[in-house]
Amino acid sequence: MELTTTPPTAAESVASGSAGPRVSAVTRLLISCPDRPGIVAAVSRFLHESGANIVSSDQHTTDPRGGSFFMRMEFHLPLDRAAHAAFEQRFGNEVGVPFEMGWQMWPAATPKRVAVLVSRYDHCLLDILWRHRREELEADVGLVISNHPDRKADVEAFGLAYEHVPVPKGGKPEAEDRMIELLAGRFDLVILARYMQILSADFLDRLAIPVINIHHSFLPAFAGAGPYQRAREQGVKLVGATAHYVTPELDAGPIIEQDVMRVTHRGDAATLERLGADIERTVFARAVKWHCEDRVLLHGNTTIVF
Repeated sequence: MELTTTPPTAAESVASGSAGPRVSAVTRLLISCPDRPGIVAAVSRFLHESGANIVSSDQHTTDPRGGSFFMRMEFHLPLDRAAHAAFEQRFGNEVGVPFEMGWQMWPAATPKRVAVLVSRYDHCLLDILWRHRREELEADVGLVISNHPDRKADVEAFGLAYEHVPVPKGGKPEAEDRMIELLAGRFDLVILARYMQILSADFLDRLAIPVINIHHSFLPAFAGAGPYQRAREQGVKLVGATAHYVTPELDAGPIIEQDVMRVTHRGDAATLERLGADIERTVFARAVKWHCEDRVLLHGNTTIVF
């Protein structure tokens, strides 16, 4: 079992000299491990003995007899950076190892560093940037990359950097190399706001952070290109959108969020696409928001969303 991100320690998440010697007082803890008695007691006891106050807790088991256990917890524990790093190490040794946990801690006051990839469609991009400006997302959007120049003025109007990285025929390896130069080590999450290029397995391996995509279809139906036209040809009565983590297999990564809208035989493909765009925006925004709030844990090719 694995978690959705590999964050910095709480100490590393505070910029040196910019926030003083103290870290965020509230820390999020995510846990996944084989289910067995005593997990909640052990975590709670460790936090209590460390002087922490638990402020929220959610948990789920796939089966209390031999299943998998998942937990999202927030606790209040103001420590300086060095003390918090030592605290995390003790948690791993005293609780994580004995219970075979995959776990991570993230300071709640530290937003995820997010980069956006987009092509020509603007609806998901502008919705995310608008929500970011209104501080609705626990995210620090620092860069937009596009294989077209079309959205440059829109993005720069939000005061954000825009990089045009074209992908000519036969030039994908060079384009992905350039994107790695722009992204590697600078971001915690990449989101695809209708980026109409398939990312290679090599690119995803080198990037080594989560990538969220919005697909204009209710997956697993109509994966790939042209889903609204194919949906119209099938006479569907519902159109939908799916936000999922990106894996090397096209449109087959773990699903974070989905939604649908009822349609009728009167709508042509263009009508379905227009209606679907509304769903895409909201589904994408919810998935990004939940990831940035550390609410999503991976369980094989599925997700647990608290």
